Amino acid sequence: MKLNITRPICFFDLETTGVNVAKDRIVEISILKVFPDGREEELTERINPTVPIPAETTAVHGISDADVADKPTFAERAKTIHDMIKDSDLAGFNSNRFDIPLLVEELLRADIDFDLKQRNAIDVQNIFHKMEQRTLVAAYKFYCDKDLTNAHSAAADTRATYEVLKSQLDRYEELPNDMRYLADFSSRHKRADFAGFIGYNEDGVEIFTFGKHKGRVVEEVLESEPGYFGWIQNADFPLYTKKVLTQIKLRKLNTKL
Repeated sequence: MKLNITRPICFFDLETTGVNVAKDRIVEISILKVFPDGREEELTERINPTVPIPAETTAVHGISDADVADKPTFAERAKTIHDMIKDSDLAGFNSNRFDIPLLVEELLRADIDFDLKQRNAIDVQNIFHKMEQRTLVAAYKFYCDKDLTNAHSAAADTRATYEVLKSQLDRYEELPNDMRYLADFSSRHKRADFAGFIGYNEDGVEIFTFGKHKGRVVEEVLESEPGYFGWIQNADFPLYTKKVLTQIKLRKLNTKL
C-alpha cells in the first residue's frame, strides 16, 4: 500500500555506541525520505562518535573504532542531516523510545534546535507489538515474507521498517493510512520529552514520571521547590528533557507577567 502522506516522511535507523540516550553517540545513520509523490531519497553515513565504541556494542552492529576513525563527526554532518529531515514526519522501529531522543540529543549538541512538536512520529515497532508482539526480524518475515539479512545494518533496518509499515497498512484494514493517526497509535504513552521523564496527566498537563515527584504537575513542583529545576539542569538528563523543562518554566513565568 502506498503511504497516504501530505508531506515527506523520513524513516531512519541509528547504530550507536550504546543505549544511554544522554551519553551515547551515533556511529551510523541511515535515512530513507519518502515524498508524497512517491519519490525516495536516501542517506547512509558512518559517523565518528569521538568516544570509544565498546567491544560488546561492536559485536552487535559490527562497527569498530577503526571503521569510523576517518569519518566525519556528527557536528560536521548535522546540518546536512537536519536539512534532510526538517520538513518531514519521522518513522522508525523503536524510534520513539530510542532513535528519536538520541538523534535530538546529537542535534542539540551541534547547536541545532530540532522541534518535535510540529511533526508526527510513527513507531513501527509499537504498531507491530500492539498487533502481533514480535521483533523487527520477525516483523519483516511476518508482514513481508522476507528474511532480513544484514540485521543491525542501519540501511537494511531502515528499508525493512519502511516495507513493514506499508505491509501493516495492507494487512490491517482498521488502520487508517493517516500519519497523524499512526503517530498517536504507535505511541505507548504520551511524553512531553520523548525520553519519558516528563509525561502528561489525564488533563493533558505536564507531570514528572520519575523520582520523588513522580505524578506531580511540573509547574507546581517548580513553584514549590525551585531548586529542583537546577538539579535536573546540572544532572545527567537528556538535553531535550532539559529543554522541555525550561520551556515549561518560561511559560509559567510569562503567565505571571
